[in-house]
Amino acid sequence: MRIELGYPDARHERTLLGEEDRRVVLGRTASVLDAAGLMQLQRAAASVHAAGPLLDYVQQLVAATRSRRDFRLGLSPRAAQGLVRAARAWALLDGRDAVLPDDVQAVWTAVALHRLELREPATDDTARTRLLGAVLESVPVPR
Repeated sequence: MRIELGYPDARHERTLLGEEDRRVVLGRTASVLDAAGLMQLQRAAASVHAAGPLLDYVQQLVAATRSRRDFRLGLSPRAAQGLVRAARAWALLDGRDAVLPDDVQAVWTAVALHRLELREPATDDTARTRLLGAVLESVPVPR
């Protein structure tokens, strides 16, 4: 999964320049989650239910990336597993015990973007993002 935060605006960047080194600040910051807590959250996310129709939806999305001529290679089975894991975590963060298609759609680009290579090279992620949106639109959402 890849998430880009981008650059801060000029005002925030200037504030960062005048502040204490972040590594020092982090060294004084109390943890909100220890290793055992992280493992517990990972187990909780893994237990979020993904119904058969939702898994079919993920499989159809992945298959759609494989059949588009725009991509050199489509998403792998491992990418599909990552998509389901990320959607489960998203649902857990939203306080639900079952994955909805909205969860898959929410994490789709972050999970898939860096895994796809276009046939025609691009200088940024705009083309891949647009094509991933087209894939989402092309696959019927289960109801």
